[in-house]
Amino acid sequence: MSDTATPRRKGPTKGIYLLPNLFTTGTLFGGFYAIVMAMGGRFDHACVGILVAMIADGLDGRIARLTNTSTDFGKEYDSLCDMVAFGIAPAIVVYAYSLSGLAEYRWLGGKLGWVIAFTYAACAALRLARFNVLANIAGGSKDFFGLPSPAAAALVTFFVWSAVDVWGVAGHEVLLVAAPLTLLTALSMVSSIRYNSFKKLNLAGRMKFLPFAAVVGLLALVAINPPQVLFLVFLGYALSGPVSTLWRRLRKPTAQSPST
Repeated sequence: MSDTATPRRKGPTKGIYLLPNLFTTGTLFGGFYAIVMAMGGRFDHACVGILVAMIADGLDGRIARLTNTSTDFGKEYDSLCDMVAFGIAPAIVVYAYSLSGLAEYRWLGGKLGWVIAFTYAACAALRLARFNVLANIAGGSKDFFGLPSPAAAALVTFFVWSAVDVWGVAGHEVLLVAAPLTLLTALSMVSSIRYNSFKKLNLAGRMKFLPFAAVVGLLALVAINPPQVLFLVFLGYALSGPVSTLWRRLRKPTAQSPST
């Protein structure tokens, strides 16, 4: 009999890191809260739930990196929570508020509204899956390919928030805007358009006075009118991808023919 001890297999890690996963759970809570509020017709509260989910999602990864508690479990859990908060919840919010009114037009047997909402949810799932794959590639691009799902959720839900709280209009009155906005936002998530990820932004470093003043001014505007300002901010971000792509193509030097 051999005296060599058989190495023990490592079992599954017991326990998870509390702090980062607590914020990730906050993302899930915000999405779930938005769904419940939308089902009750309280669309302003639903949009606040998405905003809470975005804040929690922006903090969990940073906290995990700062505390050196990043794990594969945390990444998978974050992706699942993002799907609820930025895929399912926005689709239900915009459908319950406006897209359900497309049933009156009998297109696709009266189901065009939920087809658009489902398309949004499916594109969000594809976007998150692609992000997970690209994140595992060493030396990958620092930019995003396709509109990030949190920004897409913000664009759709903050449109609803503005329509309810600022413009004071019913869902059927903005139906012809909500439908193409939702569909185009969905398609932009699965596009190959580059979007700035702001990963190079160093919040701990020095900043020039003018950009700092602009950030302070933007925060002041958000405090005055959160729905409309946030909608315009994320609309600008959604348009920045196609505009910058077009700009790069226009500035791309044309190949010169070799001299003879």
